[in-house]
Amino acid sequence: MPKIKVPKHSPSIDMTPMVDLAFLLVTFFMLAAIPRETDPVDVTTPSSISEKIIPENNLTVTIDKGGRVFLNLSHSDARTEMLQNMASKYKVGLTEEQTKKFTIMTSFGCSMKELPQYLDLTSEERKRFNTIGIPTDSLKNELKDWIYYGNIAALNTGQTKFLEAEMKGDKPNANDFKPKFILKVDGKAAYIFAQQVIDIFRDLNLNNLNFITSAEKAPK
Repeated sequence: MPKIKVPKHSPSIDMTPMVDLAFLLVTFFMLAAIPRETDPVDVTTPSSISEKIIPENNLTVTIDKGGRVFLNLSHSDARTEMLQNMASKYKVGLTEEQTKKFTIMTSFGCSMKELPQYLDLTSEERKRFNTIGIPTDSLKNELKDWIYYGNIAALNTGQTKFLEAEMKGDKPNANDFKPKFILKVDGKAAYIFAQQVIDIFRDLNLNNLNFITSAEKAPK
């Protein structure tokens, strides 16, 4: 009796649900993501062959070629705490919307008196904002206060994240959650501007200061 040959068919998979899921995820992340604002200052740093990576938990002070000082603190919770302390000390009133804007900004550079107006501007308008940057003179050294309160806020945030990591069963290194301090100086800036900032860190006994440079190939 002859055998009946069953025609072979390639298995087919319906990809429609997977495609739908992919588009749903993309849509979710597009709606939930917070857009990153552009930095209000552009600097060209000197080059070096260092291979160190900038740590995530950091406080960065930037100096442009004209000597203006800008500051940035990672982690939105730490930025909020730092801002609240500064606003309280200098008696500057800020709205909830202005506070929210501050938490998602990159670096900023203005006096406390100018801050409310500065926060109301768009990221492009802040680039053109006429300011001398964060004051660093001896009579009104606002940068020193920003760094002081920024360090406290970053330590508090780091401690919280360290405890969260422990609760998850990890074995975190406490030093990884402490803030790192970074100085980024334009290559054309006068050294005296960098020296003023370095002296502020020394006065606050914050000596683990790192310097940002551009990448350079190591000599063969």
